[in-house]
Amino acid sequence: MQPRTAFQSKTVVTDLVLPSETNPLNNLFGGELLARMDRAASISARRHSRRVAVTASVNHVAFNRSIPLGSVVTVEAKVSRAFTTSMEVYLDVWIEDRETGESIKANEAIYTFVAVDETGRPVKVPELIPETELEKERYDAALRRKQLSLVLAGKMKPSDATELKAIFE
Repeated sequence: MQPRTAFQSKTVVTDLVLPSETNPLNNLFGGELLARMDRAASISARRHSRRVAVTASVNHVAFNRSIPLGSVVTVEAKVSRAFTTSMEVYLDVWIEDRETGESIKANEAIYTFVAVDETGRPVKVPELIPETELEKERYDAALRRKQLSLVLAGKMKPSDATELKAIFE
């Protein structure tokens, strides 16, 4: 199985915020944004694994900036690390300034997907090779995030979480 780069999984979805997708303050519903991110992340995971990829968890979501009605929203997704059968996908959400066209980061999220075969059983995925400094930072941090999730779920002993222990030593 040939390793792949994060760039090979890059997925960009751009859309407009319509009235039916907004709350009483005329901002995009959070759930609508989560669905958009889930679709982009799914495509990214599928591009990396070349398999059907199912959402295993939404590890982190930061709604840092509201997204007003009429905004042009771009969701960028890339696999940030691949494990045995799972992939962490990092998402950045951008909105365009209406007057200047400048992109402003509004939100971010981290999802985990598992590649599955036609019967729904997990299958191995290719290794990920990070290239840029940001990709390398996200790649390194992904193992810490995974270990933290496993410890919190009771699937790993805190004493076995070597990456987490290293932070505090």
